Amino acid sequence: MALDGIRMPDGCYADGTWELKMHVTDLHRDVSLRVTGEIHIGGVMLKLVEKLDVKKDWSDHALWWEKKKTWLLKTHWTLDKYGIQADARLLFTPQHKLLRLQLPNMKHMKVKVNFSDRVFKAVSDICKTFNIRHPEELSLLRKPRDPKKKKKKLEEAEEDSLELEGPLLTPGSGSVYSSPGLYSKTMTPTYDSRDGSPLSPTSAWFGDSPLSEGNPGILAVSQSIASPDILVKLYKPQSLLDKAKINQGWLDSSRSLMEQDVKENDVLLLRFKYHSFFDLNPKYDAIRVNQLYEQAKWAILLEEIECTEEEMMMFAALQYHINKLSGMSSDNHMNNSEKEVDEVDAALSDLEITLEGGKTSSTLGDITSIPELADYVKVFKPKKLTLKGYKQYWCTFKDITISCYKSKEEALGTPAHQMNLRGCEVTPDVNISGQKFNIKLLIPVADGMNEIWLRCDTEKQYAHWMAACRLASKGKTMADSSYNLEVQNILSFLKMQHMNPDPQFIEPITTDINPECLVSPRYLKKYKNKQPGYVRDLISARILEAHQNVAQMSLIEAKMRFIQAWQSLPEFGITHFLAKFQGGKKEELIGITYNRLIRMDAHTGDAIKTWRFSNMKQWNVNWEIKMVTVEFADEPSLSFICAEVDCKVVHEFIGGYIFLSTRAKDQNESLDEEMFYKLTSGWV
Repeated sequence: MALDGIRMPDGCYADGTWELKMHVTDLHRDVSLRVTGEIHIGGVMLKLVEKLDVKKDWSDHALWWEKKKTWLLKTHWTLDKYGIQADARLLFTPQHKLLRLQLPNMKHMKVKVNFSDRVFKAVSDICKTFNIRHPEELSLLRKPRDPKKKKKKLEEAEEDSLELEGPLLTPGSGSVYSSPGLYSKTMTPTYDSRDGSPLSPTSAWFGDSPLSEGNPGILAVSQSIASPDILVKLYKPQSLLDKAKINQGWLDSSRSLMEQDVKENDVLLLRFKYHSFFDLNPKYDAIRVNQLYEQAKWAILLEEIECTEEEMMMFAALQYHINKLSGMSSDNHMNNSEKEVDEVDAALSDLEITLEGGKTSSTLGDITSIPELADYVKVFKPKKLTLKGYKQYWCTFKDITISCYKSKEEALGTPAHQMNLRGCEVTPDVNISGQKFNIKLLIPVADGMNEIWLRCDTEKQYAHWMAACRLASKGKTMADSSYNLEVQNILSFLKMQHMNPDPQFIEPITTDINPECLVSPRYLKKYKNKQPGYVRDLISARILEAHQNVAQMSLIEAKMRFIQAWQSLPEFGITHFLAKFQGGKKEELIGITYNRLIRMDAHTGDAIKTWRFSNMKQWNVNWEIKMVTVEFADEPSLSFICAEVDCKVVHEFIGGYIFLSTRAKDQNESLDEEMFYKLTSGWV
């Protein structure tokens, strides 16, 4: 043992041991241990705790290798197997650390999160604590920076106006469900389907979660915006390129928070990342519905998604209605008769939102033939340097094909035009007051997209043709069970935008309506030359007029209608990224939705080409040059290089939507995390 203390030139001791330097974050102490490469990680931690000689629960602590940004969680691995040598510096630190989460409703909560878990697992635990089912739809996003404002001033302004700390939460400490991702036909309703209030005390609402001791209203109850100054201070993307930059901030779901340089007490945004909302049911999802409503509300107010003036008034009216009902005592909603409850439940069961549509409560008769549409429709094919307008044709809609004839009498002959709508882009262009009911179709062809416009004469005609076009774009016919529901949804969406109800039922404008908090700043700028009082009264009058279309809705129904209307907007669910396509000379946008990829003009947002996931064979990533290649069954492959964003983020969106498409209501198993990682992780 005489050689123990003799140190060799390489830093090792003569007996083969060497010094491992560690820092204990809780105690702010540096500690050195004499070790060999054959000692396992568990043994290192045991020796460290013995040397510290501090009575403390160290069970949550683990070793973090700073240089390699790696947690040493495999305690049976040796230092040699990890490749740790004398030049390494390890941190002995708790795995659970404080994180400040900004929820979709813009409120902040302190949460203790496992910084060593993959983000997918961490989000699942957070959602379990918050009683949000289907956590696979959410993820964590870094806070976007407004380049026009100084960093410190921006953060201070936002924190002052929006800060609302909830109780300290530790995910995994208990919840109503064993897993928020489960679906069970025997689940017991947890919330009242009219106002979202718990059917039992909050201890049952949140189980053993710390939320039962705090204020659950921050999650399930919508709170009105206190001041229009909040809207002015918050960052608003000015272009599609700005939106693409926000999407650079999504965290990698297959890596831990520490691996992605997230520090304790950092602020991250909890958001619905994938716009595919599965089995949204008011009886179990009051918090999920409210947070979805809040995310939709802020997206519209911060101009993250475009909408028409009439749609803005409809959204404002729904907001106003929801704010009114949220401010009332829940007792006011408990005095309805059982008959009214049954009617609301029946209506809401037909309103449950799935992007593919769902079966309504009415039973369908035997379908012996596929329904068809046949009517006079005006058709317009835009061309450069043309002044020609719409031309009327007798159009038939069979299966997924529209055939245009010069007259009804020629319908048995050869059509003048024929359009197969599979894989097309369908965009509404509607103005209720102007009686304009247009449908814009971008139909895939070999060299891009053909643009066709259809003009309908009435709301009813528009609803039927629009619903048929949307289904045909997915390869579905009008025989699909979701067709009638889609027609009804479109009609109700149009009805909510009507602005001429009976004036005797309109509330007086003296109501404290705060219109500046209900519409986006861009809309207010239209009246910048008018007196503020006049503008306030004018917008208030329009909101109250639109409110008559929604005034009879229950609280939860109004939120569901708001979400549904949000889903009906042309830009809904498109996540933009800046990309350079193979063969292209300039940077463009790649848009990713729940069922397709879209090549888009970076300045106008116009679709250049669309590819459906249903036609996709496989996709690969060349990690060195950041190139994503997608192969299709009957089309040339698509290749693009990700600009200003890690291609892992784009890869994860594609794989994530493929993963979500495999969900089914009859699945009683928990989430298949490994399948998610296989589809989204990739490899370096």
